[in-house]
Amino acid sequence: MHLAKRILNVAPSATLAVSNLAKEMKARGETVFDLSIGQPDFTTPDFIDQAAVAAIQSGAASFYTPAAGLPALKDAIAAHVLDQTGVRYSPKQLVVTTGAKLALYGLFQVLLDPGDEVLIPVPGWVSYVEQVRLAGGVPRAVMSSSHFKVTVDDLEAQRTKHTRAVIINSPSNPTGAVYTKAELTLIGNWALRHDILVVADDIYRDLLYNGATYTSIIQIDPAITANTVLISGASKSYAMTGWRIGFAAGPEKLIAAMTKLLGHATGNPTAAAQYAAIAAFSSDGQSVAAMRDAFEDRLNTVYPLLLQVPGFELPDKPQGAFYLFPNVRRAATLTHHTSVDDFVAALLAETGVALVPGRAFGLPDHARLSYAAAKADLVEAISRIQAFVGQN
Repeated sequence: MHLAKRILNVAPSATLAVSNLAKEMKARGETVFDLSIGQPDFTTPDFIDQAAVAAIQSGAASFYTPAAGLPALKDAIAAHVLDQTGVRYSPKQLVVTTGAKLALYGLFQVLLDPGDEVLIPVPGWVSYVEQVRLAGGVPRAVMSSSHFKVTVDDLEAQRTKHTRAVIINSPSNPTGAVYTKAELTLIGNWALRHDILVVADDIYRDLLYNGATYTSIIQIDPAITANTVLISGASKSYAMTGWRIGFAAGPEKLIAAMTKLLGHATGNPTAAAQYAAIAAFSSDGQSVAAMRDAFEDRLNTVYPLLLQVPGFELPDKPQGAFYLFPNVRRAATLTHHTSVDDFVAALLAETGVALVPGRAFGLPDHARLSYAAAKADLVEAISRIQAFVGQN
């Protein structure tokens, strides 16, 4: 059967591949510590569940909604963003999507013509590159030169006349790095000067630790705000990965184009999930704070343990998200593996600990570990990693 070249040239998601393998091992009765997936181990808060149940029982969830999302949900998101950043978006500047991943996908589909380039900081989330390719665009890797963050000089070195957008993910997946206001100001003004759209992936913005402060690039200057598309969602902050609710906020022209696309692609996000998200975005944030506190405790427990593993190097303690991204090249060598990919595969096969090879994020000497798992499981997993490296 013939398949389109655009899909043949796309690599599968490395994180989902490792996670699926871990699930298969669990199904066979094997003990697995899955640190591969970026998913809170908490269940969705009860008040959010109940909002969905009420919508189902009342019949409200039985019908189509507007393609761009329920007006009440867009109002809740706008109020939530205003409270966090001081930036006010109108309903025409907001579109609700089936997860933040679809918000990014839809944005690239309406933004890029064949040959248009997007600057993607490395290391970076695995799907940015493939989504740009699926839109006919060209992903241009920008190697981070300072603490896993890119500078204006890094970006300028990769800019061409075809550059249409730059992605800034803060806090970052896979590193947990957080951009400062000063760094974002320089990047935002650079993008303005060169008519380059900023794609601000703020999905982890609520997950900051040990006194770290956060600035979204949209709140620095109105001109930068007008040149930015904000991408976020409910998955990480509210433990709602399965509900698939994300959103984009930005210039009306882009949002209208995305709405047109989604009208043909999904029709609308799942109605019951939208009613649940209204409750989430309208809440007082106590559930978010409780989960954030738990992640901070896990980070503070796991980080020093990981530094004790031979061959694991991680000089900067992450400030946000829920990932650690150590250089494990020396650990691979110590265990007689020719690559980190082989090391990670052997680690899973022999200890049941699942990590994601750093090649998926652009740095093949690294590996990503998610500390969104239970604290006891994290401690046991790192103990197994240490034993694995030590015995080889």
